[in-house]
Amino acid sequence: MRNLKQLCGLILFWFISCAPPKTLFNNIGSPNLVHKINGLISESGLDANMSIKFAAIQSGQTLYALNSQKLLMPASTNKLYTCAAALENLGPDYRFTTSVLRQNNSLVLRGGGDPDLTVKQLDSLAKIISTKITLVDTLFIDESLLDSIQYGQGWMWDEGAWWYAAPISALSVNDNCIDFYVNPGSLGEPAKVTIFPQTKYIKLVNQSITVKDTANLKKLKIDRDWSGRTNLFTVSGEILDTVKMDTFYRNIHDATLFSGSIFSESLNKYGTTIKNIISSNKSGNLDTLAVHISDSLIVSAHNMMHESDNLTAELFAKTMALSDTSRGNWRDGLKTIKAFLTNSTGMDTSLLRLSDASGVSRYTLTSADQIIELLTYMYGSSHKNDFLYTLPSGGSNSTLKNRFPKSGQNIKAKTGHLSGVSNLSGYIFADKYGPIAFSILMNGFIGSPKPYHNLQEAIIQQFY
Repeated sequence: MRNLKQLCGLILFWFISCAPPKTLFNNIGSPNLVHKINGLISESGLDANMSIKFAAIQSGQTLYALNSQKLLMPASTNKLYTCAAALENLGPDYRFTTSVLRQNNSLVLRGGGDPDLTVKQLDSLAKIISTKITLVDTLFIDESLLDSIQYGQGWMWDEGAWWYAAPISALSVNDNCIDFYVNPGSLGEPAKVTIFPQTKYIKLVNQSITVKDTANLKKLKIDRDWSGRTNLFTVSGEILDTVKMDTFYRNIHDATLFSGSIFSESLNKYGTTIKNIISSNKSGNLDTLAVHISDSLIVSAHNMMHESDNLTAELFAKTMALSDTSRGNWRDGLKTIKAFLTNSTGMDTSLLRLSDASGVSRYTLTSADQIIELLTYMYGSSHKNDFLYTLPSGGSNSTLKNRFPKSGQNIKAKTGHLSGVSNLSGYIFADKYGPIAFSILMNGFIGSPKPYHNLQEAIIQQFY
């Protein structure tokens, strides 16, 4: 009996030791593709959690899947859900309205959630208003259409002044960022820095220096005092005297007051004086003086997917929650997205975790299976062409600019990146299998995402 137990133990040990690695559990598909793609993954030597799936849309056949049910951080591939839900709930022709109203001798600048409002458009409103009033007691900045929560749940506390972490407001302009244009100055002097928009809303300290020696060059940096919640920007480091102009984008603190200040400065330029600016909701008898109506939602959706604009995604989510009795808000907006996924795609969203609409949050989790369900549904929906239009194609002026240059329209996909995260999901159009929905989620690595890009591209190449 003892010898039998020892023999059983040896057999069990043999099975465990010879079992495939965990990354190859739940590994199904066409035998030829499974063999080739597993070989690519193994040969790459890359260490990451992966959830991968390729499915032929017309036949429904799973061509390849690796841990496709595993929940991982989608990063910006989460915008696939947001874009699809916005097309279905708001419609491609939905438009955002920014209004200027008057009550006695006060003005109200009311935001409508426009993600693409420009300084030029705000300036045009100011020009119209200046012909109707020259002295304003109080300019009220009204963001009450949407809630006043400016950062998503699970956004890291130290995201800082980067463009992708701009605050969210119903009244947003220039992506709630300052554009910095930097040129070298004279040797030994600070770099030449100009900003857009030109505004007194921010303060700039230039501690940089122009040099000609690359030895021990200190990288040029532009940062905002984000921990102090101020709009004090500091330029530091060194710039070579021979380099061309560089552009930096940095977010601002308090998007609503930023928009109001830009508007007030434009009014002043056209001869209208503002005594006070207050961020406050304003109701009662108001006369509409001027209105800016945005381009259609499909234009903003295209920008969101091509530029991976987080501000647009979150504004879409909040706008989808608008009702006659409720302000637009994150909680109900995310519920609306999940309801769309359940009711339209048939997805079981009990496992899906949506903490934001853009994918910045590390609390947001999804799987390749779930993304394939969404992609398959959208390919057969009435919004198919609109959805495909929003997606970047290989080599286009987008997040795919330096990827798949030879594939062109044969691949349309959304990237997703955070530190330690590199994802790609979308469609492949190849004669061999017909249209393919695919999702590659790679999480938990250290270092550059470039090797993971290379692996993703090598895997996709197997389907042509």
